[in-house]
Formats: sequence, C-alpha cells, structure tokens
Amino acid sequence: PPQQPHYGPPQQQPLSPPIPFGSKPQTPQPPAIPGRPSSFQPPPGPPPSQPQVYWQPSFSASTPVTANFRHELGAHGWGNNEKQDYTSSPANSFHHNDKLIIRALVQNGTYTSARLTSHQTLSRPRGYLTATILPPVARGIWPAYWMLPQAPFSWPTDGEIDIFESSNGACKTLSCLHWGHFNGPDHDKHRVVETQLPDIRETPHTYGFSWSEEEGIPEWRGRLLWYIDGRPVMKANIPKGTRRMEEFTILLNIAMGGTLCQGVLPEDGYYDMVVGDMRMCEEPPGGWTEFERAWASSPEGKGM
Repeated sequence: PPQQPHYGPPQQQPLSPPIPFGSKPQTPQPPAIPGRPSSFQPPPGPPPSQPQVYWQPSFSASTPVTANFRHELGAHGWGNNEKQDYTSSPANSFHHNDKLIIRALVQNGTYTSARLTSHQTLSRPRGYLTATILPPVARGIWPAYWMLPQAPFSWPTDGEIDIFESSNGACKTLSCLHWGHFNGPDHDKHRVVETQLPDIRETPHTYGFSWSEEEGIPEWRGRLLWYIDGRPVMKANIPKGTRRMEEFTILLNIAMGGTLCQGVLPEDGYYDMVVGDMRMCEEPPGGWTEFERAWASSPEGKGM
C-alpha cells in the first residue's frame, strides 16, 4: 500500500467515485478501490481452529447487499447530531472482490453514507462472531461494527455492544458495552477499552466477539469477550435487564460529524469501510476451554 493512503479522489479526477462493478457492463475489469491494499488477508498469526460456522454472508458481486442486510435510512442526526444521510444507493454500499464496501461520500456540501442491519440474529445463547475490517481513518469520520437487539427495542436499556469503532482520525479502536444513558443514575452503565492500532490505516484487523448466556442462575446472565486479531481485549458480565443475546443483530455504518467527532466534518471525497470474512460460529477459537482461560486473563472495561 502507499505510504500515505488517500481517502479522497485525486484532484485531477472528478469527485464521483468509481461506479461499482456490475453497473458498467462495458468495463472489462472491476475498478480498484482507491487507497486500499491490493491484498486483504487477516493479520499473520497461528492458524485458528475451525469451529462450526452457522452463518456466513456472501459478499459476491452477484449477491445483493439486501440479501443479508436491511438499509436504515435518514438524515435526522441519529441521536448524536450526525451530518450524514443514510441511503440505500449502490454508491454507498456494494460488494466488490468478495468484500462488503460501505462508502461515505462528501460532495459539495452533501453527506451520504450507509447503515446496514443484518437480517440474521445471533440466534444462539452462546457463540462467536468475527469479521475482518479495513476502516476509513480521517477527521470527521466515524465507522462502526456493532450490535443492537432486533427491532422493536428500547435504547439503551435493552443493551448496545460495540465490537469496533473509531472516530475522527484516531489510530485506535473502542470496544464498548452500553445499557444506560449518559447522565444521572445511569452514568456507570458503560464499559470501554481503548486499543491503539498504529497501522489501522493500512492493515485489516480481525474483530471478534464471543458470548455465553446462562440459564437458571439467579442474578446471573453470563459473560462477554471482545477480541482483536484473536487476542482478548475486554471482558464484561451480561448486564441484568438487557435483551437475550440471541436477539442481537449486526450493524455496520459510517457516520460523519456529530458529538463523537466533536462537530468536525470530513473534507470532500469518499471514505470506504471494507468488510470481509464475516462469520457466526458455534464457539470461539480454541473452544470454550480457551474462552475460560481468556476470561481469567482479560481486562474488564473501564467506566466512561
């Protein structure tokens, strides 16, 4: 990859990004995604075990995005004074080279992006979710890979789980758990761990999440673990009163501006989140024995 990835188009080109392959039949080869590595492999490491996969969405160009995800639409700020208008346009979400691309576009004062919610729920009382992601890293940009309960739900009391998010050009990720508001008696209902990733601009990382929900134990729900490249980075108990884990769905989006970006807006250009190798598995790498060992050595999230 180039030493300084470029997230907007070169000045000699128009602001419009390449048209996704499939909408230009006369093009012999799909256009390259600007500023992205030619290869998209998970980081090196010991070969993981191969737990049984029970859901893996196809990101083939022949599969519509809507086969696996529902587009959420609108430009109403989304509770954080965000600027983007979420659309279902193929300019903002499409498949390319067996990857899912979410593209935020800034053009002459317009801000469009995509927010996708999976049709699939976790659908198990315990399991493991993973995806490899190369996010955009720029001022005013806020990509996220996270989960909410299946609609209808009550936010935040039903729970929110952020597997990966970064914002405003910072080379770090946040792993978060929320089940309350940010004021009054709910102030301590938030847990977060920051992980520095200096190469996040150029290198895809694999973000995992495992859950184990128990039955029949008074005042006990179970345990959660967050991972980056197979390394556990945060643990938390499932909060009392939140929705059952099997009812949670996946969300993928790029927001722009808003409170987390401190009101900063991105410059004209396009900003891609490249998602690959998304899977739901019956167990985490190494099985539940390794989950127990990882739990014992993992840090708990800090209050916000």
